Parts: sequence; C-alpha cells; structure tokens
Amino acid sequence: MAGAGASGREKRAMAARLKAALSGGGGESGAAAELQALLERALAPAPGGGEAAAEALEWCRCLLSGGEPWEGFVQAVRAYDPATLCGLVWTANFVAYRCRTCGISPCMSLCAECFHQGEHAGHDYNMFRSQAGGACDCGDGNVMREAGFCKRHRMKSSSNVPCVPKDLLMMSELVLPQFIFSLIQYLREGYNEPALDLPSEKDLHRILQMLEPHVSFLEDLTKMGGAMRSVLTQVLTNQQFYKDLSSGVGENACAKKSHEKYLIALKGSGLAFPEDKLACGMQEQASGTSTLAIQGLAGATTTSGQGESSDEEDQDGSQGVGKRKRVKLSSSTKDQSIMDVLKHKCFLEELLFWTIKYEFPQKMVTFLLNMLPDQDYKIAFTKTFVQHYAFIMKTLKKSHESDTMSNRIVHISVQLFSNEELARQVTEECQLLDIMVTVLLYMMESCLIKSELQDEENSLHVVVNCGEALLKNNTYWPLVSDFINILSHQSVAKKFLEDHSLLVTWMNFVSFFQGMNLNKRELNEHVEFESQTYYAAFAAELEACAQPMWGLLSHCKVRETQEYTRNVVRYCLEALQDWFDAINFVDEPAPNQVTFHLPLHRYYAMFLSKAVKCQELDMDSILPDQEMLMKLMIHPLQIQASLSEIHSNMWVRNGLQIKGQAMTYVQSHFCNSMIDPDIYLLQVCASRLDPDYFISSVFERFKVVDLLTMASQHQNTVLDSEHERSMLEGALTFLVILLSLRLHLGMTDDEILRAEMVAQLCMNDRTHSSLLDLIPENPNPKSGIVPGSLSFESMLSAVADFKAPVFEPGGSMQQGMYTPKADIWDKEFDPVMVILRTVYRRDVQSAMDRYTAFLKQSGKFPGNPWPPYKKRTPLHPSYKGLMKLLHCKTLHIVLFTLLYKILMDHQNLSEHVLCMVLYLIELGLEDSPEQESDEEDSVGEHERCHDSWFPDNNLVSNMRHFINYVRVRVPETAPEVKREPPASTSSDGLASSQNSGTAQVFSLVAERRKKFQEIINRNSSEASQVVRPKTSMKWSAPGATPQLTTAILEIKESILSLLIKLHHKLSGKQNSYYPPWFDDMEVLIQPEIPKYSHGDGMTAVERILLKAAVQSRLNKRIIEEICRKVTPPVPPKKISPAEKKTLDKEERRQKARERQQKLLAEFASRQKSFMETAMDVESPDADTAMEIATSEQHVSEAVYDCVICGQSGPSTEDRPTGLVVLLQASSVLGQCRNSTEPKKLPTSEEEQIYPSDTCAAVHDVRLTTLQRYFKDSSCLQAVSIGWEGGVYVQTCGHTLHIDCHKSYMESLRNDQVLQGFSVDKGEFTCPLCRQFANSVLPCYPGNNVERSLLQCHSNKSMQDLIKEVEELQEQLGTFPVSISSETNLSKEMESVMKDIKSTTQKKYTDYSKTPGSPDNDFLFMYSVARTNLELELVHRGGNLCLGGASTAGKRSCLNQLFHVLAMHMRLYSIDSAYNPWRKLTQLMQDRNSQMSSEELPEVPVLYRDVSSLLLIQILTMPQPLCKEHFTCIVKVLFTLLYTQALAAFSVKCSAEDRVAWKNSGALKKNTSNGEKSWEALLSHVISELSKGKMFEEGETEELAMVSSSVWSPDSIECYLQQFCLPFLRITCLLQHHLFGGDLPSCQEDEEFTVLTNCLGLLPSSFQSPHQFTSASCLDWPVPAFNMISQWCLELASFADRHAEQVKVLLIQEPKWDLPCLLQLPENYNTIFQYYHRKTCTVCTKVPKDPAVCLVCGTFVCLKGLCCKQQSYCECVLHSQNCGAGTGIFLLINASVIIIIRGHRFCLWGSVYLDAHGEEDRDLRRGKPLYICKERYKVLEQQWVSHTFDHINKRWGPHYNGL
Repeated sequence: MAGAGASGREKRAMAARLKAALSGGGGESGAAAELQALLERALAPAPGGGEAAAEALEWCRCLLSGGEPWEGFVQAVRAYDPATLCGLVWTANFVAYRCRTCGISPCMSLCAECFHQGEHAGHDYNMFRSQAGGACDCGDGNVMREAGFCKRHRMKSSSNVPCVPKDLLMMSELVLPQFIFSLIQYLREGYNEPALDLPSEKDLHRILQMLEPHVSFLEDLTKMGGAMRSVLTQVLTNQQFYKDLSSGVGENACAKKSHEKYLIALKGSGLAFPEDKLACGMQEQASGTSTLAIQGLAGATTTSGQGESSDEEDQDGSQGVGKRKRVKLSSSTKDQSIMDVLKHKCFLEELLFWTIKYEFPQKMVTFLLNMLPDQDYKIAFTKTFVQHYAFIMKTLKKSHESDTMSNRIVHISVQLFSNEELARQVTEECQLLDIMVTVLLYMMESCLIKSELQDEENSLHVVVNCGEALLKNNTYWPLVSDFINILSHQSVAKKFLEDHSLLVTWMNFVSFFQGMNLNKRELNEHVEFESQTYYAAFAAELEACAQPMWGLLSHCKVRETQEYTRNVVRYCLEALQDWFDAINFVDEPAPNQVTFHLPLHRYYAMFLSKAVKCQELDMDSILPDQEMLMKLMIHPLQIQASLSEIHSNMWVRNGLQIKGQAMTYVQSHFCNSMIDPDIYLLQVCASRLDPDYFISSVFERFKVVDLLTMASQHQNTVLDSEHERSMLEGALTFLVILLSLRLHLGMTDDEILRAEMVAQLCMNDRTHSSLLDLIPENPNPKSGIVPGSLSFESMLSAVADFKAPVFEPGGSMQQGMYTPKADIWDKEFDPVMVILRTVYRRDVQSAMDRYTAFLKQSGKFPGNPWPPYKKRTPLHPSYKGLMKLLHCKTLHIVLFTLLYKILMDHQNLSEHVLCMVLYLIELGLEDSPEQESDEEDSVGEHERCHDSWFPDNNLVSNMRHFINYVRVRVPETAPEVKREPPASTSSDGLASSQNSGTAQVFSLVAERRKKFQEIINRNSSEASQVVRPKTSMKWSAPGATPQLTTAILEIKESILSLLIKLHHKLSGKQNSYYPPWFDDMEVLIQPEIPKYSHGDGMTAVERILLKAAVQSRLNKRIIEEICRKVTPPVPPKKISPAEKKTLDKEERRQKARERQQKLLAEFASRQKSFMETAMDVESPDADTAMEIATSEQHVSEAVYDCVICGQSGPSTEDRPTGLVVLLQASSVLGQCRNSTEPKKLPTSEEEQIYPSDTCAAVHDVRLTTLQRYFKDSSCLQAVSIGWEGGVYVQTCGHTLHIDCHKSYMESLRNDQVLQGFSVDKGEFTCPLCRQFANSVLPCYPGNNVERSLLQCHSNKSMQDLIKEVEELQEQLGTFPVSISSETNLSKEMESVMKDIKSTTQKKYTDYSKTPGSPDNDFLFMYSVARTNLELELVHRGGNLCLGGASTAGKRSCLNQLFHVLAMHMRLYSIDSAYNPWRKLTQLMQDRNSQMSSEELPEVPVLYRDVSSLLLIQILTMPQPLCKEHFTCIVKVLFTLLYTQALAAFSVKCSAEDRVAWKNSGALKKNTSNGEKSWEALLSHVISELSKGKMFEEGETEELAMVSSSVWSPDSIECYLQQFCLPFLRITCLLQHHLFGGDLPSCQEDEEFTVLTNCLGLLPSSFQSPHQFTSASCLDWPVPAFNMISQWCLELASFADRHAEQVKVLLIQEPKWDLPCLLQLPENYNTIFQYYHRKTCTVCTKVPKDPAVCLVCGTFVCLKGLCCKQQSYCECVLHSQNCGAGTGIFLLINASVIIIIRGHRFCLWGSVYLDAHGEEDRDLRRGKPLYICKERYKVLEQQWVSHTFDHINKRWGPHYNGL
C-alpha cells in the first residue's frame, strides 16, 4: 500500500481500488481497516502545518471522489441539490437588502441576487451594509412571505429531485468522521489554557491560520448542496462516531493525549474543580462521555487552579454585596446546572465548544451557518447553541475583542432565533427562556455595587455599576438582542408571561437597573472629573429593560391576555415594594439626588396603560393601595423637578454631562420608554390620590412653596432667589403638561402619531428621514408599527406640504423639506406637546417664532402672540379623577396668589408664569363639573367652611369668591409690617357672606404632612415605623433667616376681579375690558369664536372671562358689576416700573435699529461707488472714447484702486498695480468630444469609454505626426497646446499694489490661524471679496484709451500695412523693449510668468524633441492666450450669438495677460527667413533646391493652425497694437484659412466630384472677381494638388463613406463657413479684449456674416445678403492663384514622399461639442451594483472605497494604499492626469461627490436624492436614490466655469492621501 506521501496518480488509483472494494467487490472488512489506517496516518495532526495539511486534503479529495477527478465529483453531487433555500452566508460589510413588505420577521434579509431576481417594485425596502454578517432568507417561509421569493427559490423543487445513488457519497460517509475528528484534534492541540496572564492571542491566531484550508474544504463541501449537507449533518450529530473516535479510549496514544487536553480546557472554562480531576478522569475512561456534573456553589469556581481568579466576577471590592450576591444565587436550584454543566455527545457539540473557546473565528462561523439549510442540522445546532449559552456569556465577558465577538455571536443567533417554529421548539425542549434569563442575571451579577439612593448607610439595594466595561462597551448586547428576538414570537412570549418564577427572576434582573447612575448635586465646587457613564446607563435601560418590555407588551393587545398583565403587574409591584424596603424609603426623597432610571416604575406604568387601553381591565383591580401610590409618585416627580433644576442651572457644578442626561431623557429614541411612562404614572397617581396632597407635593418638590405668599417679600430656605422664577415656571409648566397630555389617557395611535408629527414640524421644517427619526417609535422593532408604514405617509401628507429642494446661487444645496400646512398652525399647533418633546429650549422659541410669522402672514394677529390654547381629546373614563386637580382649593389658592402677585408686580414673576396660570384656569373651565344647580342658594353653604379660603372645590364658583384679608408671615423688614392691621369689624357691607372677614392663612406643607399621616394611619398598623425623623429637617437652614412676623393684608379681590384688572394692566389702559355680550348676546350661546383663538395675554383673559360667564349666570353678573365700577388705577403710578422698563427697552431698540439702517445704507453706497471705480478699469464706453478721439486732447491714464491701502492711482513702472488672479491648470477643453451624443458612465462590462475622440487626444496625435515629418521648431509653431493642462486665468476684478500684496502675504504667513489654503504656495483670498486667488497679474502702465486713438481710419493700402507689420516684427528682433532696464514692473511680469509656468505640470509644457528649447516656451506662451480665449468661448455657449460685452465683463483679465505674454514673447525674435508672415504675403523663389536633403522640411503653410498663427503674429508685435495692423493680419490669415477649407473639402469629395468642380470652376478663373469666387479657387486648388500624388492612391474606404452625400453649391458654402467660424470667433473675442467695443449679437445662421463684418473683412461695397458668399470676404495680398499654387506645391512635394499622411494632416475636424460630464443613469442602484463589487485594474482587489471619475469614467480606489505611486494615492494621481489637478469623483459607497483641486479637496454633496428629495450620505438609509438633474447641471457648470474654489467653502488639504 502506498505511503502517505504518494503521488497524485497513485492516490487516485488507491482511492478507486478502496471504493470498489468497499462498495461490495468482496473483502470489505479488510478494505475498511486499510482505509481506517490510511486515514489515521494521513490525517494525524502534524506539527509542521502547511505541507502536511495540503497533503491530507489531497488525500481526502481523492478518497471522497473515489479516484475520479474532483470537479466531476462536485458536479455530480450538485445535481442532487433540492435548492429550496438560498442560505447564502455573508460577513460584515456585505451589502444586503431588507424588504419590510415581504418580511414576517423584521430581521429578514436577502442577498442582492435574490433581491433583484424577486419582484419588489414599489415595496418598502432598503439596502443596508451588514454590521455583524447574516444569511439570505430567500425560500424560508418562516421568515418571509412567499411572494417575495426570487425566481430560483420559488419552485418547491424537493419533489422532483432524483434520489441520491448510494455509492456516490459512500466514501464521504467513511472519510468525513475521521476528517472532522482530525480538525478537532488540531483545535485541542493548539489550545493552551492561559496561565494567569491573558491567553496568547498569537498562538490561537497561528492555529487558526493553519486550519484555514481544512475549514475552507468543509465550506466547499457545504456548497455542494443538500445531498452533501445531509452527509455532514449525519457525521456531525452521530453520537456513536464521537464515542468511538474522541473519548480517548483505545491504544492510540495521540488520541489519549488530545483527550486530556480537552478535559483540561473544559475545566479551565470554570466548568470543573481540581478535586474532581481524578474522579472525572476515571469516570471519563469508564463511561466514555464527558459529563462533568457539578454540585456545589458558583462561588467555588474561584478556587479552581486554572486561572479563573483573573475573572472580574470575583474581583468585587465590596464584600457585603458579594456575600449577598452569592446567597441570592445559590438559593435557586436550576441556576447552577445552567451555568456549569456541559456534556459533549457529538462532534457538533465539541466543534461549537472550540469555536467559542477560540472566540468565534470567522471561517468556522461561516461553515456552521452554511449548514443551516439542512433542517435536521438546524435543530441540532440550535439545541447545541442553547446548551453552550452560558459558556458563550463567560467567554464574551473575558474577551478582549468583545465587539467582533458580539457581532459573530449575533450573526449566528439571529439565524436561529428569528424562526418562530424553531424558537418555540427549543423553548419547550431546552428551557431556552430559563437559560437566557439566568445567563443575563449572572452576567449582570458581576458588576453590582451598593446603591446610594436615599439611605446611603443602610441601603440593601444593589445596582449595576455603569462604569464597568460590561456596560460601558455594551458587552451584554448580543444576549439581550437574542432575548428580544425570541420574545417577539407570540408562542415564546406567552410561555414567559405564564411562568411565575421566570417573571420573578426577570423583575429581579430589572431591579438591578432601578436607580443606577445616581447623580448627587454638587453644592460647593465644580466636579473634577465629568463621568460619561450616563451613555452606558441610558443604553442599558433602553436595551436591557425597555426593549424586552415593548416586546412583551406587543403580545398583550387583546382582552384574552388580561392574565399576563395581571402577572407582570403583580410581580412588578412586589419588586417595587422590595425596592422601597431595601432603600429604607418612607415619605420624603433624599435631597439633591436624582436618578433617571426607574425601569420598574416604567414596567408598571406601561402594563397599566396597555391594560386599560387594549385589554379592558378594570384599572382599580391592578392598582395598589394609597400608601404605595404615594411612594410610587415620589421618584418620577423628583425627576421632573430635577429637570427643571438642571435647566435653571442649579446643577451646573456637576458639569455638562448632567445636561446631557436631561436631554437624553426626553430625546426621541428614549422618550417613550422614559419620560412618557413617568408622566403617565404621575397622572395615574394624581387621579387616585387626594388632589390637595398632590398639588402641594408638586410645589414642595419644585421648592417654590415659600414663594406662594401674598406678601411682597419672603424667605426661601431651599432655593436661591435667582432660581425661583425658572423653578416656578417649571412647576406650572409641569402641571399644565400633566393635566393636558393625553398620550396614554385615551388618544388613539393615529392621533398620537399626528400630535407627534405636528409638534416636530412646528419646531422646524424637517426632512423625511429626520422626521422618521424624531417620531418616537415603539423601540422594539418587532412591535408591528413600521416607521415606513402607510399610516406614517398618509399622516404626513395630511399635516405637511413638501418643499422640493431649491438651488441657491451661492451653491448651498437644499434638501427636500416638509413644512406644516397653514391649517395646522391655525388649529393644531400645540405648545404643550412642543415643550414636552424639545431637547433644546431654543426649539420652543423657534416654534413660537414660526407661529408668530404664520399669524402675521395670514393676517390673523399682528403682535407677539401667546402660545395658543388647544382643546384636548376626551379623557378615558378610568382617568377622570385627574381633573380633580383643577378643582381643588389648594390649586385655586395658588392661582389666586399668583394672579395677585403678578398684578402687584412682585419680583421673580414672568409672562410665562402668567401664561401658565391662565392656561390652568382655562383647563379648569374646560372641564368643570355640571352646571351649578341653584346658584342663588349656594351662598348659604359658605357658613360651614370657616377655615378655608374658598367655599368649595369647583373652580367656576370659586372664581367669583371675594377674599378680603389674608394673614401672611413676612420678614420683619417687609413693608406690610408697618401698616396697622384693620380691626376685624371694619369689613365692608358684603362681608356678611365673606367668611366674616377673618384673615386666612394657609400652609401647603402642613396640609400635605397631615394628609400623608392620615393615610398611613388608615392604611396600616405599621404607623409606628413612621416615627423616623423627617428628612425635610435636613435642608431648612436654621438661624440664617430673619425673624418672621405675622401681618394681615387687605386684599378684597376675587379671581375674576384680578383677571379684569390684569386685562387693564396688560393693555395699559383704564377700563379696557368690555364684556362682549353687551354687544352681542350670541357670544354666550356659541362661545367657540375664532376671534379668540390666536392672540396675546389680553385675548387669553377675554377668552377665559367669556368662558366663565358662559358657565354660570352669577359669574356673568359679577363680571358686569366689576366692569361697571370704574376701576381705580391699579398701582398709583400710571405705568408700572416693569412696563416702563419694557417701554424704554422698546424705544431704545427702535433707535438702535434706525441707527443701524443708516450705517448700512451709508456702507452700501460707499461700496457701490467703490465697486464702480474698481470695476470700470477695462471697458470704458466706446462713445466717450470716440469723442476723445476727435478732440485729440491729452488723456488721463487708467486709475486703479488698491484694496489694501485704499489709495487710487495709475499703475507705474516703479509701483505697479496688479489684478488679483487665480491661475489654475485646466483640462476642460481637452474633454470636448466631436460626437453629438453625450457619453454615458459605463454600468456594465460592455460599455467602455475610449478617450481617442476627445479634443486633447486628437490634438496630441496631430502634433506627434507633424513632429515625425517636419522640423521641430516649425512644428511647435504650427499648433497650440494647452487642451490638457492649459493655464486658465480668472480674476475677481479687484486690484492692489504689488508691494501691498507682498506685505499682505507676509502677514498671512505669520498668522497662526488655520486657513483653508496654503500661503507658502502663494495662495490667499482677495482682501475685499474673499475670493480665492494665488497670484497677481501686473497691469501694464499706460493710457487705457490710447488704443481707441489709433482707431482713426487711415486709408493706407493693404500692401503698405503688410509692409508695416513686417517692419514692426523685424524691429522687435533688434532691441527688446525695456527689458534691459530692470524695472519693478518687468520683475513682476517675470515672476507672474514663472507662476503661470509652474501652475501646470512639466509634461503639459514640454513638447519639443530637444528639452528646454526656446521654441517650447514660445509655444507655451501663446497657448496660454489660446486656452483663455477658447474657455471664454465655451462659457458663452460655444458661439458668439449672444454678443454683448464680455460676460465676464469687468472680471476679464485677458488684456493684462496679453501684455505679460507679449513682453515675454518679444525675447524670442523670429528669424526673418522663417517668419511665416513672409510666406503668407509674398511669393517666394523656389528654395527647395538649395535645401540639404537630410534636414526635415518646415511645416507646410496649409498644415498650420491659423488661430495659432494669429496669436503668434499679434503677440510678437509691439504693444499696444494698431487696430489697422490687427485687421491687416486677420485679412491675410483669412485667405490662408479659406484655402485650407478648400483643400480639406477637395479631399472630402469623391473623384468624380473633383473633376466636375475642377472643370466648372476653371471657366470662372478669368472673370474679374475670380479671386473672390470659391468655385474658381476650388478648381485651382484641385488642379494644383493633383500635380502631386495627393489624389492618386485610390479612394480610401472611410473617405468614400463621407463623400456619398451629394454636394450642392449651398452645402459647400455652408461647409466653408463652418470651417472658418472657430477662427472668426476667437479673433472677434481677441479684438474685443484688445480694442474694447461690444460684440454684436445675432441669430445662429447669420453668425458668419456678423463676425466677418465686425472684423472688417466684409468689403464696404457689400449690400444685399441674399447673394452673400464667404469668398467675398477674401482680400488677397498677392494674386490669389499664384499664392495658392505656392502653398499647394509644399503639399505636393510632401505627398511625393509620404503619400499616406497627406490627407490625415489636412482634414481638420473643427466641430467640437461643449465639454460635459458623463451622463449618469436615472437610478443610483445601477451604478452601485456594477461598481461596488468591481475589482480595481491596478491591484485586482475589490477596493474598500471605490470611486469613479465623472469626467472620463475611470474606476479608482480612494485612499487605496495598493494603488499608491510615489506617495500619491490613486485619486490624486488621476486628478492630475485627467484634469491637470482637478478631479470630480463619485464615491460609490457613499453616493457623494468629492472634488480634488490641486492640494485641496472638498465634499461637494450628492447628485442623487431619494423620493423625498434628500441625500443619503454613506447610504445609511439605503433607500432608492434618483438622479437630481438640476444638481448635476450645477456641478457641471462649476466644473466648466472653474469656480469650484469660489463656490465651495469647506476645503481641506488631502496630503496626497486620497
């Protein structure tokens, strides 16, 4: 038999032999033994790793396939795959989809392929990036509806899959057990139980690395489909295999050793004890299973020698807690076994054990999950997982990579527990719920501390410590998440709710969070270290308590579930009672402490609410006794008061974090699990407790009792006076919220949604996604209320209007917003709801401002309105008691007192207080008990109640009750003491009915204590315990207060009279209140009058008085009486000091405003005049110029303003002025294409973009071709460069002295502020307009109108002018102007030239074959001019039809730029022999004969680019240029251009056409104007060119194609005009910049005529347009036919040598389309799907941040280090190659566009918006996105106009790292 090291062929032969033998060819037992031996040898764990492993896998492959080729075997097995489930497993960062319409479980997810194959159009789906990994649920009917299955998994194909033949997988069944065992042996070998230090991660990592191929092999097996999976399942779950191979019995020493290691590992996991070691070992040997049953306490684990002592569980400092903890746990019997017993009976179980030990390696997880489509496996694996649950928790707690591990755990568990059927089965068979709850309890046990709430010394309560890593890092998350997941299944949740012992344990768990993260108010100095533990505390309560609670609540929706609610409420109250006992709570909360975490209270409240709302339970049956209610209300009330204290800055010494807590408590994700249940619980308590007790408790908690006195001065023992006002506002606001909020008191879900939505929209306009985020959802995702549900959308469209995104010129992008409809402001704006939901106080103000604006705009109310009063939805009958608060004397006394104090202007009261007081009165009137029966008789009853202020509890009747005298306790210093108290007899006539004039005194606190005592005595015999000293004594600071004395005040007011006086006070007029029913009795019948619904305080008072009058006739009469008495002025002063103050303030404000207006106006006019002077430099009006020209006077020079020093003056040689300019390299021109249809961004492999048809590429090819055949120096003057990397110069139009600029730069350099630009690179911002710039362009001194002086028409002949031009050029060569004398100006010009050169890269400037030749510089310089002219043309839309002044008007710097360029061009004299001007204007002798043959010829004139020639001519003339010389040059060049057009045409048409035209034109040659007839000229050109080999080498195919169209004379004329237009446009622009004058505007079809006219090419004799031909513009300097012959000769001689190139160089395609970005697809998904998986061309990996260039479509890696070249990352590199430093990239994974400009970059925004007009940066929401064409236009516009730098503000350096 071959050894393990056999070759491939031998292996295959052997495998085939074994297979044959085993499948029944005889000798089976021998073969089996042989196979066994072979496997043991081949698969023995080799220490070497790599080589041996590969060999082993090779054997396995051979054996499995029985010697057949592996691929064939795979195919064969795949054929038997009943693919009903997809089950594709993915890891983190994978892009998957979730469709809410199709999902049954909210965790449902689909892979992209299944999603796109299914039909989800119009569904509510989104794309998401997986955080923890997941698996595709397609085909699984338990998790999603069948309608959503994709085409592949829709067929239930299991029926028609053929049966698997036995021998196909026979070998697999024999080989795999051994293979898996070898894997387990590797894992056992590799694991060394760490000593006391941490486990060595490196070792674990090494083993995993080694096992990679093994696990991958298994993974490949799972992918073979169902047939192979079932074999694997068989192997993994068969207990016999495990017994035989792994128990360590038998003679194999290796196996024994590995078994020992396994036992050690088990013990090391805290699952065994040292003293059991031997016993266990023995027992193992005997039974062959690894049962480690354990008896004893959890505490014993500490003594295990293995290393448990490093576990934090037992490092608990506080012994007491520890002891108590253990006692608590060991009392429960089932805990122990859950925590500490593990029995492994099969491979699967041990495999999972090791997977956990190794902290869930990704590969293993994927393998285990890949098996899930097999149903048997799924069940077995789920049970195994549950069995190891406690062990998972322990490993997780110790792990250093808890984040990664958490994700992987959830990756597995979410697949198992989302399936209701499976979860139910495991719950029944494996005690899943017990296990989970116990494990959670154990986990939290490890971080408990003693609670310091209430009674610090004797408290027995323990809470979790939020500073522990467990809470801080959210380590508990996976376990809680699983728990929430299984509670979402009705069957499981029912089991939980029925199981009393589970509920007890769970409440026990929840109580660990009750009172955590306690805050103690710092009273002396600021806290040193602000702890941030509150994040952990809020997250823990939300995730560990609230979410399971919502999960349970979702199953208590119907009447049949009443029992569950009773259970929860019962155990919740028991837990609360335990808690009150544990913290020793009696009746007063400890001062200066607050905890925001009361989960037990909230559980109780929410189940109570659900019971009443959905289950029709009688509320009283589940309410506790009065004493318990009193205790229950204390802590939630304490939180409300503390919120007010925090906002009043009383907690400022506790740092910012306390504000953070107050905000989080009300924030949208938390509010419905925190503040809402708290307020609801208080509402319940208020409705069942004595109202006077409740109201007085509120004012006492808010510490404002002392303020509620009639006296003008008082002593507050518990509150500083600066906090009094805001605390009083807080208390009243709280009462208003308490009494008017109906969230749990009878509103339907839809009404709640509407109210929430309106509140959010009133604060601010909102985007759709932020609104979704802000509306408090039921936090448990499985509750069934889906955020995107129909109710949300329909509600939104009912209350709000959509404002589509608009564009502001500044370039700031708006998003689509929703704004409230007018109707909402009018009827539904509810300030109470807004106050409840605002996180920041400023939002309340914002809502009020918006409301005010609405009222002004709609003309409903002009002034500053008060918050409107909104009618409430009716109360649910169970809560009617709440309204008793409004009808209790205590509240009425408070209201009366406050109204009185406000009227008397006592200190510390505000408009807000009054507003809330009136709101409360109005609430009371809204909800008054039935009409009083017989009002007249009611007077008699008063006699009975002498002690109290008011006769009874009804607000309506108490309003009219007059109060005469009040006894108050005041400090001796108070003004009240001085007066003599009146004798009690001196009461006026009414006194008989008014309590006989005795003064009343009232103490809130005393009343409250009395009530509490009564109740406790009534409720229990335990009153004896209450003798504990009152806590309140602690904080009344004795001694400090001055003596209080009693004074009696005369009041003589009722609430009604106070209100009427208030009306007078608010209006500032006497008798301003006039009862409306005097005019119109109707008012009393239908009191709902819109007139009163919006307005200020006066409106509110009127509304209240009207309601009071409507409710009772007596009130109406009293109001009338009060109004009849002429009311004396309230305080004696006409205007109260407070009002005087406000009036003064108003006046002062008015004056300030006027002053400001004046200043602004002055500033504006100054700026305007400055702008005018600064801008009017370049283009003075043409007519003034003409006048000057005629009157030949001396003209002043151009004057410039310096924006730095402010002086104005001319620019001189010594002190030049310069324009602020930005130089940037640009390749925009190079991106023009000659195809009319736009290029699309490729979104499939077929579509690709080839750059060969871009302008840049065409020009490049042309230059290279020329350089091959002609002399280099001449080539470099025959073309322009700068199509790519040309330098574009733009200015903001402001000027400055160059020396000023230098000092400005110096100051910027020393300025340490971080600027967005780099001063060292010469960058700065214009000092005036802050536009970005990087250079200064000197202004050429001299007179700005001298150019127009030279416009006088001299009648020189063409010949003279040509001569003059030639002379001027020659003279340049002899002496360069003023360069010899180094002036400042010339220095500056040189430096700016350097700047221009360095703006672009060297490769864009060097085209010559000899580097550094002067010809190169020459070419570069005139090309800069060309680039700027061409770009201006592009900005004008590609033609000059619009005319007008230069669009960039005063912002154009071409004139100055020309001077700079011209000055430098003059340094390069043109050798007169080569001067092209001669060739154009003179007939030369034939010089060819003298030319030596080896030198390359010059470029023939017909091949030269005419526009380039023009620039060369102009720039080498002395400046300023004479207009007539300019025209002369243009005329000469036009003749050349025209000849080029004819030549190009002659090549275009077919041979027959040529002959025809040649002959027809020959006749016209001799006519008088033959030189101006294109037929004649064409005929001549054809005949001249025919002399060479030009037309000989047969028609090439492509040319034949072109010529198939028939040419008519008109079409030829048109062709010629089109050919000449580009040159004419450039020339016109140039003329406009050099000589001023406007550009004419015209229709597109007359552009040629208009431009030739403008340039002076049209002969003056020209009249009628109908006979116009382009040729009539020609003005030949020498006889045309001779000239043409000379030019054609050059071509003919070239054709003799290189016939094939002649035509290529002639045909110039002049028609370029405007540059544009690539067209993007409508739907973003098209781009995303293609690119996010695309591999990078450089490194062939899928990039982490893929991006695509929107200019050329190149795919690049953003920040990818793989594609870095010389420290430049790929995007930066591409931006230099493609855009000469400007790059526009779409980031595929973020949908945003990023701009790179040179060394800076900025995020531009997104051009893809969702259906609601919002961006989705980073695709967080994953909603479908659609192109926004307007935004894309804006982007393209900024690119073409080079304005990225000016419009986008947020730039940062990229350090080449993008």
